[in-house]
This record gives sequence, C-alpha cells and structure tokens, in this order.
Amino acid sequence: MGIGSWFGFGDKSARASEPQPEPAHTVPTSQDLLDAVDRVEQQAKDGKAPGMVQSRLGRVARTVRDTVPRLDTLGSGSPQAYNVMATATNYLPDAIGGYLRLPRQWADSRPVDRGKTPLMILIDQLDLLGATMDKVFDAVCRADAEALVVHGRFLEEKFGAAAGGGDLIIGSTPVPPMPATDPSGPSPLTPPPGRTA
Repeated sequence: MGIGSWFGFGDKSARASEPQPEPAHTVPTSQDLLDAVDRVEQQAKDGKAPGMVQSRLGRVARTVRDTVPRLDTLGSGSPQAYNVMATATNYLPDAIGGYLRLPRQWADSRPVDRGKTPLMILIDQLDLLGATMDKVFDAVCRADAEALVVHGRFLEEKFGAAAGGGDLIIGSTPVPPMPATDPSGPSPLTPPPGRTA
C-alpha cells in the first residue's frame, strides 16, 4: 500500500475490490406509480390473461389511479401510502408476472397449493389487493372529508353559526323564505283539491 492510495490514487485494483456505497433509492413519483399500473395492465393484455384476471386487475388499477393524486392527504411515511406504492410497483407486477410465466393450460388446471391452481391463487391475490386498495381509498377520502368538516367548524367559530341556506336579498329588500312544507301534506306536484291536472 503506497502513499497514493491514501489520497485516492495509486493502486486502482485495490480500490475496485472495496465495497462501493449503495445508490440511494428514490421514492417513486405519482407519474411513476401510474406508469407502473399502465405497464402491468398492458402486460396482462399482451399475455392474454383470462378476463377474470383482467377485470380484477382493472379494479385494483382504477383504485390505485384514483388514490395516487390524493396520497399527500395521508402524509409521508403512512402505511397506506406505502401500500399504494408497493401495490403499483411490486405486488401487482409480481403477481401478474408470476402467473404469466407459467404455461397457460398448466396454470389454469394444475392444483399447486391446497387444491388451488395458480389461476385461483392469482385471483385470490387480486381480490385481496382490491379490498386493501378500497380501504386505502376510503381512508384518503375520509381524511379529505374530515378536513372539510374541520374547516366548516372553523368558519362557524369565526363567522357565527351555520345558516339554514341563507336569506336571499335582492337590492335592499329581503325575500321571505319559502314556507316549510308538511311532509304528510300534498305534494307540490299534486293539484289542489277540486282541480284536475
């Protein structure tokens, strides 16, 4: 070992055997996730996956596409956000790819695990992913709805109680509100007694 190796030059063969730092893993962007879903759907179409597979895959893909623009609602590090990312980039491609690598007749007819064929196993996996993505989407929407409720309460505290629809003012004259209707009374579409439509 010479002095040059201390300063980063010298015996290059020795440096080549030294462990190199791992490249930093980047977090996929929203577009990366959408592209991954597009690729796996195309892979299933190109591989002529059965209709029952493509329809279940389509359900999961639609929910992922609906959820991706709302992932910021969940916050970074959220398990739900991770599930969406992993479903798009790992779980779906692995499931579909594993099935498509098998000969079709064999995959659709040969029991391999507790009496289930690879096709049945794939369908179970897609159903599980679909149910999981539905729960994530529901959580995202509930978070958005909760933000709306919180904002409404803030406005009530700031400006007063919520109005029952507000008063209509034309010019400087308020227009009286419509009279309340009796739910057991005649429908507005029913002509008054003694008249026919």
